[in-house]
Amino acid sequence: MKNSHCKVLAILITFFTASSSFAQDLEPRRWTPIPLDLQVVGIGYARTSGDIIFDPVMLVEDVKSEVDIVGLSYVTSFKLHNKLARFDLVVPMAKGKWEGLVDGVLTKINREGLLNPKLRVSVNLIGTPAINAKELRNYLAEKKSHTVVGAAISLSVPVGEYFSDKLINLGDNRYTIRPQLGLVHTNGNWSYELTGSAFIYTDNNDFYRNYTRKQKALYTIQSHMIYSLDAGKWVSLSAGYGIGGQSIVDGVDKNDKKNTLLSAVSFGMPISRSQSVKIAYVNGQTNSSTGSNYNSLLVAFSQLF
Repeated sequence: MKNSHCKVLAILITFFTASSSFAQDLEPRRWTPIPLDLQVVGIGYARTSGDIIFDPVMLVEDVKSEVDIVGLSYVTSFKLHNKLARFDLVVPMAKGKWEGLVDGVLTKINREGLLNPKLRVSVNLIGTPAINAKELRNYLAEKKSHTVVGAAISLSVPVGEYFSDKLINLGDNRYTIRPQLGLVHTNGNWSYELTGSAFIYTDNNDFYRNYTRKQKALYTIQSHMIYSLDAGKWVSLSAGYGIGGQSIVDGVDKNDKKNTLLSAVSFGMPISRSQSVKIAYVNGQTNSSTGSNYNSLLVAFSQLF
């Protein structure tokens, strides 16, 4: 009997796996101009905990999740048709625990392994040219007020831990393609950033019991208000909203349309001429009858070359 309860809980939680929970990120300064030929490596740690809400008729209550993620990152800038371009790579690993009551029975699920890596290529279409560090400092000193418009494409690669005989996985056995458009306007110490994205999912044809899992596109928008302090420090307030992303399993609509509001505060500072740290707190709240409410704390370190 308990085993059947485990399966019911897993079926419901499958739409709130770690990879899905962190898809809608809230990242300030992604369009901020960087010098040509810059290389940055980094490591970050995120701790996320929250509650998952289900339809009351499912008899699933008090579902909580705790996920620890460690991510390695690499960033480099280059020239693309005389425009400033940037390549990002993030390889995350996670350890997660989900537990709750299914018809009054306590059920627990644990997972540990690789999440889907993410690649991103962006280009500044309007604004700061592709110039080196010294030229960029001079350019920004002359232009106290300037605007950058950029476009990007991100790809989530399905090499994260995945087992077709399990319903909750860290990877999701499908590609996620994310086109983005962004704008950042800087005036003195203030920067105002806006990004619009669409998450487009390929099908998972090796879902549980040989089912096919489809998912409609998720549309998101996020904005950031960033203030530059002295000595390279900065702080930002952020907000984001996502809607869509309904799941369809074996032709059956799961009626799980996402409607999520995010908010965040971030702080960054250099600790040497080539090293910096960032701390961020993110809160996510669902506006649907089902979904997840969570809090995340992120600490990251980066090294410039």
